[in-house]
Amino acid sequence: MSICGVVGKIGLACSLLAVCCAAEWRQFRGTDQRAVADDARLPLSFGDGENVAWKSPLVGKSASSPIVVGGKVIVTTSSGAKQDRLHVLAFDAASGKSLWKREFWATGRTMCHNMSAVAAPTPASDGERIFAFYSSNDLVCLDLDGNLLWYRGLGRDYPLVGNDAGMSSSPVVAGNTVIVQIEAQGDAFAAGFDVQTGETRWRHERKKQAAWSSPAVIRGETSEQDAVLIQSVSGLTVHDPYTGRERAKYEADCAGIASSTADGTTVFVPSGGITALRFDSAMEKPEVLWKENRLNPNSCSPIVHNGSIYTVNRTVLVAGDAENGTVKWQMRLPKGMYWSTPILSGDHLYAFSYEGNATIIEVDDKQGKVVFERELG
Repeated sequence: MSICGVVGKIGLACSLLAVCCAAEWRQFRGTDQRAVADDARLPLSFGDGENVAWKSPLVGKSASSPIVVGGKVIVTTSSGAKQDRLHVLAFDAASGKSLWKREFWATGRTMCHNMSAVAAPTPASDGERIFAFYSSNDLVCLDLDGNLLWYRGLGRDYPLVGNDAGMSSSPVVAGNTVIVQIEAQGDAFAAGFDVQTGETRWRHERKKQAAWSSPAVIRGETSEQDAVLIQSVSGLTVHDPYTGRERAKYEADCAGIASSTADGTTVFVPSGGITALRFDSAMEKPEVLWKENRLNPNSCSPIVHNGSIYTVNRTVLVAGDAENGTVKWQMRLPKGMYWSTPILSGDHLYAFSYEGNATIIEVDDKQGKVVFERELG
């Protein structure tokens, strides 16, 4: 993603999501990982001074999403000829004022596809700390004022991780554990680290194969019932986020990029299009509820809200019934290829193409309608 594309993404996705609704957006796809901003009051048009709270230049490249925590917008980027300079930047969510910048040297492999960047994974936060993860498999923990708390060079600890396309799986936080998923042909594992010390709480070896999907957390009624979903191209496993113990497994061909989405006890897995599974803490094997191959999400993760599921396959948006998988409608999106997961707010979907086009689509049970387009560059 170009610098202009990232700047545009900050101007809309952060300033408008954070400032208009004063909400927090603590990790990839939001705090609850559903890519839904229910309480936001997002505008239906913007640009040329209209409905743009602020805009700021960035250094280097980034394919990560911004997060919002403690009134701050946190962004990661990577720079240098080898993209071995890792940046974490903080802006005031209301004004866009630069609050602090931190820079680190990558300790692991920095080769990646030119469509991506070493700063591809989206950072995460537990409300007190920021966990910035990079394609070099460096995991940085800072407090909200930018002070370094701990640093793990996982590429140095496990030198066989990494692939030529780069890594992009984003970390998640469950209680006192930050969880990362690293899957490549040379080495593959998921691991949980203590949020305070960075010490390894658990490490679970995975099949040696490339994948770029991100873990997701199913929130239970109590923290002891929380579960973390780890998806690879050969299946989905469910783990205790604090010990790494495997609780359940679903063996099937799954997407290597799009990530699973949980809604209560239902998990929507990018597998054969979308496969809906029922899972609770007492189950050793998830129950298959339905499967629909026309709901193929490609690289964008599915969004589930108010009984509907939305998937984007590069240029096509498809809406389905979340209860049974029945396709309601589909439409072609304008101008470009869509790789990033959209944001849903109310009855409007905000989508951003690789080429830098922002599109707002009004959605209901019968159709999707483009109501706004804007070239961000």
